[in-house]
Amino acid sequence: MLRLRARSVHPVTAPPIEDGAVLVDDAGKIAALGSNRAVPAPREAEQLEFPDGALVPGLVNCHTHLELTHLAGRNAEPSFPQWIRRIRELKDATPAEEFDRAAELGVRACWAAGVTCVADTGSSGAPLEALARLGGRGIYYQEVFGPDPAKCAASMAELEQALSRLGPLAASHLRLGVSPHAPYTVSEPLYRAVAAFARRERLPIAVHVAESREETALVHDGAGPFADALRARGIPVAPRGRTPVRYLVELGVVQRATACLCIHCVQVDERDIAILRDSGAAVAHCPRSNRTHGHGAAPLAALRRAGVRVGLGTDSVVSVQDVNLWAEALAAGLDGEDALRMLTLEGARALGLDDQIGSLELGKEADLAVFPSTALYRRLPPSTAVLTVVAGRVAQR
Repeated sequence: MLRLRARSVHPVTAPPIEDGAVLVDDAGKIAALGSNRAVPAPREAEQLEFPDGALVPGLVNCHTHLELTHLAGRNAEPSFPQWIRRIRELKDATPAEEFDRAAELGVRACWAAGVTCVADTGSSGAPLEALARLGGRGIYYQEVFGPDPAKCAASMAELEQALSRLGPLAASHLRLGVSPHAPYTVSEPLYRAVAAFARRERLPIAVHVAESREETALVHDGAGPFADALRARGIPVAPRGRTPVRYLVELGVVQRATACLCIHCVQVDERDIAILRDSGAAVAHCPRSNRTHGHGAAPLAALRRAGVRVGLGTDSVVSVQDVNLWAEALAAGLDGEDALRMLTLEGARALGLDDQIGSLELGKEADLAVFPSTALYRRLPPSTAVLTVVAGRVAQR
């Protein structure tokens, strides 16, 4: 058992509790919550006190690439298409053991930042293996690539082989999904095949969509640098005459039958937003990454008004250098309790995990973080947690 006392406790679904405490049972769930005087203090429980700390639900990072942790600062390409190409070159030159080390460093960096749950997309499988080995929580979406329609079967075979290898690592706190990467790396037949596979196997999908103007030009007009690069490889490109979101709806990727996390969604209009809402899709908003690459900003207020589930993500450290979700909230124009709610309960809802995590409630999983109370609501956000607890187990202090 574990008993945590802090200067303030922030349940998210209720007002903050001054001089509060949380009791965690042996199953890693919240057994009691309230004022310090009201919460039992069993003799057998480990007692941790933070007189200058604010205890909050663990933060939820709705999009990251932990296998790329070792590449921070190594891609200075100014244009997004060239940046993407350089990432692929750097990944191709990375040995498997380096991905393993990078993923473990990434998980520990998340814990140091108070993040207790990640939605990670990757191609190596290393993030899922690191989370399983270290006792982390999250969803790992196995990426699949293949812009050449003629190679759809080969891409699907690689995907199924990876999932077969990684499947035994999935558990109640570690879910496995699929990620057909983006419109400029995935052909129409491959999108359809992955969507059908995900429905059949009941796997969630994560997809980069509507991220950049170059992507929109490719999908809508069959033009721009992505289209040029594909044609240079002998891959046919045709204008679709629709937005990237509507394109993925047409291909069956974004639909109510499959849990779909749409990453970025910068280049969306009112109709796209309505489609996302009606399809039950969620959005991972990555404001600092979008700013770094000059994409603009996703219409966060409009998405929230429409009822679309939205969480915040850091994207990879190659884009933003760290996994500080408070900095994402600040970049999104959020602060105070609104920022905290977005980083916790709203993030959990975006991932379909709000019945387990995201708020401090009796019976929920004890994913917790403690930050200096004086730093929690400053405009300069805290970058390091004093304590991080995952499912009742101290992960970092």
